[in-house]
Amino acid sequence: MIFASQPPTPYPKNQNIEIPAGENLQDVATLLKGRGVIRSIFIFRSIVIIAGGEKQILHGVYAFNKPESAYVIARRLINGDHKLEMVKLVIPEGISRFDIATKCAEILALCTKKSFLKHSDNLEGYLFPDTYFFLPHATSTNVIEMMHDTYMQKIKNILPDIKVFGKTEAEVIIMASLLEGEARQKETRQIVAGILWKRIALGMPLQVDATFKYINGKTTADLTLEDLKIDSPYNTYRYRGLPPTPISNPGLETIVAAITPIKTPYLYFLTSPDGIMHYAVTFAEHVANKRKYLK
Repeated sequence: MIFASQPPTPYPKNQNIEIPAGENLQDVATLLKGRGVIRSIFIFRSIVIIAGGEKQILHGVYAFNKPESAYVIARRLINGDHKLEMVKLVIPEGISRFDIATKCAEILALCTKKSFLKHSDNLEGYLFPDTYFFLPHATSTNVIEMMHDTYMQKIKNILPDIKVFGKTEAEVIIMASLLEGEARQKETRQIVAGILWKRIALGMPLQVDATFKYINGKTTADLTLEDLKIDSPYNTYRYRGLPPTPISNPGLETIVAAITPIKTPYLYFLTSPDGIMHYAVTFAEHVANKRKYLK
């Protein structure tokens, strides 16, 4: 029995084997024997039963990177010791769910772009940007649940502040997503937030260029006069108020900036090619800034 419990020779190294949910011990043993990681179905079953794990084998994908005895493999399956290297997924602030879907599909085989977009519908803005670690067999649902759960954990601490500010959570997240696309530093985001909230209060169109990346993929430098006429609810040149949904997934600092705007006399702003923000009180001053800084 000791010999029969030892690893087969040769041993098929570096393979991943999925134990499906609901499989009985006989099916699991047959699968492992067929993949060449155990010598004897009978011996493996006996070891699992003696260990009291006949109904405790945990499903999932297990890595078999080196020869292991039937005793070790049985213990691993009973304890859910997958031995899989975690996959690192870095989601930057201000990225849309479309771009997140692309990133996921590049590093997680079971997280297809189509599946991610299908299951993240209505969650734009509520997938928290952060550094995550997933098992290599993670699905789009796994990723979405993790990112949304993280958002819920992060936002709960500032929900009272949002309530005091007098805007809904949805309005604040939409504003924060605009700020991610329009400003880079904390103070400039707060100043821009003050300008945009003021524009809404005055009934002025927001005229935010960042929404065009969501509409047609273009940035400010690529926009044409025809783009500004596009009939889309996200076109803040044609439609007043906030867009119907966030255009990206903002970070916590930007969400805070949306509810801590800095009051200024400004109504206009632009960013010059060197990244410096320039403000104006009147439209005439804004036009002058364009001529000066956007040559």
